[in-house]
Amino acid sequence: MSDLNWQEISPVQNEAGKGVRTIASAATIAPSTGLTVVTGTTQLVTITPPVSGFHVLYLQFTGAMGVFSTAGNILVAADPGVDIPVAMYYNPLTGKYIPGPIS
Repeated sequence: MSDLNWQEISPVQNEAGKGVRTIASAATIAPSTGLTVVTGTTQLVTITPPVSGFHVLYLQFTGAMGVFSTAGNILVAADPGVDIPVAMYYNPLTGKYIPGPIS
């Protein structure tokens, strides 16, 4: 995704937007919408940033994948719950995603 298409990950969309996408869990995922449903249980290591600047992605996991790995570009080894969206804040200065509070 080009930085010119940043609206695709914006939380403010209408019916013309891409909406919610579903992708299979993998060590590396590439979300292209603001809210992405991730199916499966493969541990997440790296998120390919859809844009280059600061942004927030929301990931909803349908399976218990365990703790995020910090071997890639995720800063904190948080354990996301099933069907609870997790805010992932991207810091372009460090090139890392920081999981928001998980409850």
